[in-house]
Amino acid sequence: MCTSHDHEHEHEQCESAQAGAGRRNFLRATALLGAAATAGVALPGVAGADPISASTKASWRPDTESRRFTLAVMPDTQYLFDGPSIDKTPIEASLRYLLEHGKDDNIVFLSHLGDLTQNGAVAEFAAIGEAFGLLDRRGVGYSVLAGNHDIKSSTDDQRGASPYLDTFGPQRFRSKSTFGGASSDGYNTYHVFRAAGREWLVLALDWRLSAKGYAWAKDVIARHPKTPVVLTTHELVVDDDTLSDYGQQLWDQLIEDHDQIFLTLNGHYWPAGRATRKNAAGNDVHLHLTNYQNRYFGGAAMIRLYHFDLDRDVIDVETVSPWILGRAAKGLNELERQEIELSGDADRFSVGVDFADRFAGFDPVPVRPARPASKIVIPGTAAYWRFESAVSGTVRDLSGRGNDLTVVSVNGGTLGWSADHHPDQPGHGSLEFTGYKSPLKGAYLRTVDRAPLNSATFERGYTIEAFFRLPADWDPDHNAWSGLVSRTGTGGAAGKTADDPDEPLATLSLSNDREPQWAVRPLSQEGIASNWGQETPLETWCHLAVVNDGRHTTLFVDGCPVVRNPKAAAVGLTSVGLPWLLGGYEYADKIDQILHGRLGDVRIVSRALPVTSFMTH
Repeated sequence: MCTSHDHEHEHEQCESAQAGAGRRNFLRATALLGAAATAGVALPGVAGADPISASTKASWRPDTESRRFTLAVMPDTQYLFDGPSIDKTPIEASLRYLLEHGKDDNIVFLSHLGDLTQNGAVAEFAAIGEAFGLLDRRGVGYSVLAGNHDIKSSTDDQRGASPYLDTFGPQRFRSKSTFGGASSDGYNTYHVFRAAGREWLVLALDWRLSAKGYAWAKDVIARHPKTPVVLTTHELVVDDDTLSDYGQQLWDQLIEDHDQIFLTLNGHYWPAGRATRKNAAGNDVHLHLTNYQNRYFGGAAMIRLYHFDLDRDVIDVETVSPWILGRAAKGLNELERQEIELSGDADRFSVGVDFADRFAGFDPVPVRPARPASKIVIPGTAAYWRFESAVSGTVRDLSGRGNDLTVVSVNGGTLGWSADHHPDQPGHGSLEFTGYKSPLKGAYLRTVDRAPLNSATFERGYTIEAFFRLPADWDPDHNAWSGLVSRTGTGGAAGKTADDPDEPLATLSLSNDREPQWAVRPLSQEGIASNWGQETPLETWCHLAVVNDGRHTTLFVDGCPVVRNPKAAAVGLTSVGLPWLLGGYEYADKIDQILHGRLGDVRIVSRALPVTSFMTH
């Protein structure tokens, strides 16, 4: 590492620079300290402690299928390994922390970002090499790379032999399951780990790539065409939104044209910073600078934890100093207490990544094929409609029970068709409804007059499912309270006058806040029973399911039960023998609103289905 934002790369002693990032309470650190103070929770070891606690003696076995995992990153540790000032205690504390928290955080890999040592001396490498033995003995996957202080900074990866290569050359990693290989010079390596059910590649590149180094890196990526790549190197980002001269070279010659590289990590400069750039494929590449050598005790071997969550499509990032945390029980000095508050925007943040979309260019998620109607018409199916082509006249009930649909136009409105559909929808297509409230216009579907569904009361239970998508221009003033699936006939006509007697007997509708609502008059009560979901996102396919087990009704959104599911008994559905509507809603026996959005497959089954039997499965 050099001076902050300085482009000279010799081995002179660097002047420390104050990080200018804003601060807020360092939640993880204070939580651990509070636990230590009140409950005696074990913290990472300190000098003189047993090097490996009992909790870390088991082999390193991350959960490779969990959609949550952690990539650990360690930047410049050079001031801890500086001639006669060698102190490996902080780095051992960090490595023990990874071992002790490996299971809870599902830590899958560690990347060191270079400048392991200050002078690249044999004794310095011997000390840090011994520290990393903690990981070697447990089989932990990790990568290292040379920074400008680890080798002669004026050379590239063709420099030949060095103490760095003697300690951290390919021979050190050959027995590791994560080691993929090295360039012929030994200074560039790649590592493959499995997490979230797939492979990920870490490309650990030398301080300065030669032409051979670039060719090797491109070949590695080409030989793993469907694998997302995290590129690690010592120098790349110099400041927020700024690359160094060499970082720009890496971007131009390697990163920009290789869509698989979605994240880069580097040290060298301080304070920590971030940049985001669009690559040649038009996708974001997140470029992160992390380095704390300018802070107390040379950064105290701080580690940054990248918590990947593929369900939430986010990477949550935090920075911890296990050595300082481990000293908390004995009391901290003033500078150590300041480090506990290391939680500025550059040190603790989240990065949103739609992983499936981001990786689609080189590893697209296979489109789920359409499933034949015979697979969806399960025992008890009362009606099943799908829209795989434009509607003209009648939509057949694929259950074979005769609950066919006809198109009803209001003020010249029509129904469109789209190949767009929910990714887990059995049929590949949807109807485009263009309802508008005032003046009322659009078109909807209605069951034929003699459809058996019109008189069904479902006293033993039912499941009603529908796929739908609302457009960006959905407007509550003109589109609220449109029905996805409704039963016509009023409470008043059925002799049930509690609540509003002009409301229909059953409707799965969308409120002015786009909340799905199942409002129904069960056979077992006079008034209206309602189940409510949360606000529906726009331009997103959703799946709704209303499930009644003969006693209670539960509304599911995307397979998850909503909070407002009433516990009162609700048996069956009241009927006066009138049709059901798709995309329409009646009030006082008159069409009052028409759906504005797309409607996919709809199925009604005369029994309660478990989530595993929904059409999404």
